[in-house]
Amino acid sequence: MKLENKIAIVTGAASGIGQAIADTYIAEGACVVYADLNQGDLKLDGKKAIFVKCDVSKKEEVENLVKVTIEKFGKLDIMVNNAGVGDSAGVLDATYENWDKVISINLSGVFYGAHLAALAMKDKGIKGSIINMSSILGSVGLAGAVSYCAAKGGVVQLTHASALDLAPHGIRINAIAPGFIATNMTKGILTNEGFGNMVKSNTPLGYVGEPQDIANAALYLASDDSKYVTGTILYVDGGWTAR
Repeated sequence: MKLENKIAIVTGAASGIGQAIADTYIAEGACVVYADLNQGDLKLDGKKAIFVKCDVSKKEEVENLVKVTIEKFGKLDIMVNNAGVGDSAGVLDATYENWDKVISINLSGVFYGAHLAALAMKDKGIKGSIINMSSILGSVGLAGAVSYCAAKGGVVQLTHASALDLAPHGIRINAIAPGFIATNMTKGILTNEGFGNMVKSNTPLGYVGEPQDIANAALYLASDDSKYVTGTILYVDGGWTAR
């Protein structure tokens, strides 16, 4: 097993991509803290897998998440900053409230997680792995998603800069940039015939990805298979950004 004796936090882990990542880590031998606003339908054993309520847009709640993890398991090896929200407003119709919400969760929340996890790892001399969730929309634009694109682009640069800061401590930090993945968050837009066809026609492989596709990438970045990889953005997008 690739993550035996490792301790991981996964935010946004109650469903979709986050749950797929957390479940994969459990299967590979890790102890995992599933963090989200609500536990939902998660069935956890309370030993190797626990739930901690956390709103990542609030620094104090992320601090508590890391604190509870250390108290329960003694260390932190892997931090996956996955929690996020979608966006359906362009620059002309976006509200200030919408902008603040998306940036606070999708960008500030990633910073809080990366910052606090790195401090915890450095404090205990852990050469850990931090994984941020970006998107293809951190590199290419999409009409009607101005705050989402801005936040995910910020995650890319946050990851690049942080890799340089953390390399002297042996802490790796990378980001995953998914294409369109079939989750509850994307169900509404992907079932729209016009939008769904647009996505497939712009994806060279011709189909929408699954949460496990992203979980497999997250396993690679968390494990020693990627021990010489830091500061990279791993695109898992069916070829979207190769066009």
